[in-house]
Amino acid sequence: MNRINNFLGFKTFLLLLILPFLANGQTTESNLQAEVKYPQFKFQGLFQARYLSGFTNGIDATSGLQHSDGKAVEKTFDIKRMRLGVTTKLGERFDVVVLANLADFKSDPKGKVLENAFARYTFNKNIGFLIGQFRPVFGIEELNPADILKSFDYSNQYAEFGNNGWTSFQIGVSMFGKFDLGKLPVTYAVTAVNGNGKDQVSDKDNGKQYSSRFGFELDKKHNIYIGINGGIGEVYNNKVFAVGLDFTADFKLGDKITLQTQFEAKQGINHYLYYALSPDSRTLNLNEYQMRGAYFLPNLRYEIKYQKLTAIEFSCRYEYFDRNFKIDSNAKQTYTPMASLEFGKGYTGRIEMGMQLDNYKRNIPNTAAYDNNLFIIQFQGRFF
Repeated sequence: MNRINNFLGFKTFLLLLILPFLANGQTTESNLQAEVKYPQFKFQGLFQARYLSGFTNGIDATSGLQHSDGKAVEKTFDIKRMRLGVTTKLGERFDVVVLANLADFKSDPKGKVLENAFARYTFNKNIGFLIGQFRPVFGIEELNPADILKSFDYSNQYAEFGNNGWTSFQIGVSMFGKFDLGKLPVTYAVTAVNGNGKDQVSDKDNGKQYSSRFGFELDKKHNIYIGINGGIGEVYNNKVFAVGLDFTADFKLGDKITLQTQFEAKQGINHYLYYALSPDSRTLNLNEYQMRGAYFLPNLRYEIKYQKLTAIEFSCRYEYFDRNFKIDSNAKQTYTPMASLEFGKGYTGRIEMGMQLDNYKRNIPNTAAYDNNLFIIQFQGRFF
């Protein structure tokens, strides 16, 4: 019966994707199509290198792992990302995107390296679809690549929800677009994925994860934007869910000064944690293993535009995250103050300096769940 329900559910999802396309099937290509030569190639790349210095003895700078014997690497240089990508435009509305992170070769590359690998077709502004490996839209962070983040890296909740198949790179299919609700612009995305991460040979089971996002642009001038996210699915014949809410707003404080703000909160079942535990060390009820978190990220931007220097930014993200708050709570609070210099247009060059301050409800020796203070200097260069 579960197989029949899974089959019917997936077929229904595919039908929802196909029906709008059939309705638009008579759309004709522009006369300009014959005048434009395809394929067209657009290359992009990102290099991020950093120096890490721990202020807490006995904790690895890169992994955050605590060593009771004190044998930890507390200071190190690191290549965070070396991304190369290409977008191949095969037609006016059809393109293929590939993105790889060569920095993943510094360790076992299995399940790594290849990040984006998808085909995308856009019928019009209202509807389009993509299939392959991509980042499902389930919050603010999925809308921004790593090179334009207002902090050093993505949040703790982004990583854990990625482990559970809702964010980060997943394999599946998605329908997206935008429309007007009266005078209110709305963007949407409806997605179905395997839910077991990137670069996988196959899904881990027959269950799939379905998510959707609706974004409402309340004020374009001040970037006031609200997003609502929700997802349901099945993992090893157990039902799972995730929900999220996010908000952005910009405040012009002067001709050259802008305060940019982001807020995001999520909650969901942590089936990744549940199935990582041995059967005799977990309860029978998956619903008892839930994660939740929220962060607030203000960023003060001062436009300089003096020679190569474009702007100076100051940010400080506060995040609260608990990966198992119902039965084994060990909440993590992270403060990430950062100052950065932007060179060129669109963060072509960037130098960032700051701290990452992690505080747990309780410390667990010889694990990454341990208080840690880390100093970071990060350099970035990108082309696009």
